[in-house]
Amino acid sequence: MNTPIKDQNGQILRESEVAGNAVLGSEVMSSAVQTALSASDESTFDESTFDHFSDGTARSGMSDTNGMENGPASSTLSDANRAFVPQFDMNEIMNCMRCGFCLPACPTFRETGKEYASPRGRIALMKGIANGQIGITEEFEDNMYLCLGCRACESACPAGVKYGRLVEGAREAIEEAKSLGIIGARDGEGSGGTGSGGAAAGMSPATSGGGASGADNTNGSVGAAEATASTSSPPLSPAHTVKRSRKEAFVRNLVFRRIFLYPSRVQTIGTLLWAAQATGLQKMADKTGLMRVLPRSMAEMQQAVPKVASPAARRKRRAVVPADKEAARDKTIRVGMFKGCVMDVMFFEANEATARVLSKAGCEVVFVEEQVCCGALHAHSGEQWGAIDLAKRNIAAFENAGVDYIVNNAGGCGAALREYAHWFEHDEAWSERAKAFVAKLKDANELLAELPPLHFSKEVHARVTYQDSCHLRHGQGIWKQPRHLIRQIPGIEFAELPGADTCCGSAGIYNITNFDLSMKLLDDKMDKVADTKANIIVTSNPGCLLQMRQGIIRANLADHVEAVHIMELLDRAL
Repeated sequence: MNTPIKDQNGQILRESEVAGNAVLGSEVMSSAVQTALSASDESTFDESTFDHFSDGTARSGMSDTNGMENGPASSTLSDANRAFVPQFDMNEIMNCMRCGFCLPACPTFRETGKEYASPRGRIALMKGIANGQIGITEEFEDNMYLCLGCRACESACPAGVKYGRLVEGAREAIEEAKSLGIIGARDGEGSGGTGSGGAAAGMSPATSGGGASGADNTNGSVGAAEATASTSSPPLSPAHTVKRSRKEAFVRNLVFRRIFLYPSRVQTIGTLLWAAQATGLQKMADKTGLMRVLPRSMAEMQQAVPKVASPAARRKRRAVVPADKEAARDKTIRVGMFKGCVMDVMFFEANEATARVLSKAGCEVVFVEEQVCCGALHAHSGEQWGAIDLAKRNIAAFENAGVDYIVNNAGGCGAALREYAHWFEHDEAWSERAKAFVAKLKDANELLAELPPLHFSKEVHARVTYQDSCHLRHGQGIWKQPRHLIRQIPGIEFAELPGADTCCGSAGIYNITNFDLSMKLLDDKMDKVADTKANIIVTSNPGCLLQMRQGIIRANLADHVEAVHIMELLDRAL
């Protein structure tokens, strides 16, 4: 355990206590949630009593050890329960043995010491929804969106529980309930309340004025909803539900329906950002304080945004980068480059460097037309319909490219792309096509490690450390290869970063929606970076790269430390 874990009284817990007796934090939890967490320890699941009805609802038969029926009949479930139980994969939920190995690996549990802020606790809450003990409420929403989605728990889990899939399913259920206006309100909030709709970016409750799930600014404790609903009370009535706020509905519509479904619009945003930088508007806004009109999370983040490539530079990109003749003497490998959306706007040069490195390794690199966003942003935010739409377009685009491999250089994108087979496993028309797509996927680090060693022509005299991309390490099992490649560079002095496998706090848009906790994780990370005395921080994901750049600024290290993508570092030595 890298970081001491404390209970709510500040006492450090032994690892056995963490695994077996995690603190429930009852002072900030509704009794419904407490009951769901406690009952999970005492209940068994009979698969023969779990079935799906023809109308798409589901029923779970969960009996506790004394024979009492915990799962109410379908007629006693709230609307939220009855409508959204199918979103939960009960087989995966029941794979959780509640052993507690995930707790020390979980950043939010380490920061709070609360059981409901752990993967085990969240799975128990999902089970409580499926079992009818609790409804889909704002409190449940808070708990699901407090999760970074780093999937470190999956690496720690001896049962191989696919927790990332579970939390995405839970968020999908939440967003559907909110869109229908049937999500349960916190105490004191009725159908006219704004609930968590005031969240930053409209995508998470964590930074809303109600103090939902984000870490407390002073002590890092979770500000979970202080609801007091009892499990013995009747199902939620319309008077105790809330609708999605207009602000949240507007932002989600803009982001998920109007921007990220269309690559040209993402590129347009990149052009506007380039113009703001090129004309000096960004610097002027910083100096004059105009940036203060932005939420603090975005005002700080914009300082870390790298120089964006101009439209002219983007137009000069070659559609096909030929393989180096010397390296491809025996055989040329034709790879399709998955360029991503944010990656290709903010880190265009990293994509170009990736193509050059792959070319030097004997690959012909094709920038496939018609490709779109990987779908990760939609999937992580409960908008699975959008993820499915984008996945279909990517599958079709690369089917016609005639490539041996589909290569990406962003850990988050790669993890999402590898989920395509799962997303379409019950779709007869797309299942085999998705499997064929996934079979060709390679992370750039992974492919380069399999090919003959690169021939470097320059030395890079620097002390380098490496921060893992969570979705590359925990989502794809790729962590040795980047280190192997870095160590091959002449002149490099490599220093392993303590806790490199723990999340830096970026987690997609978590550093916007859960700013305080994200910055706490980042500041802790930067303390460890300082201990390595490295002057280059390397990573393999755009979100991590932006977060590390922000960390360098916050730690006042900008005069002698830089953050770079691993492909850019390799390219420097070629």
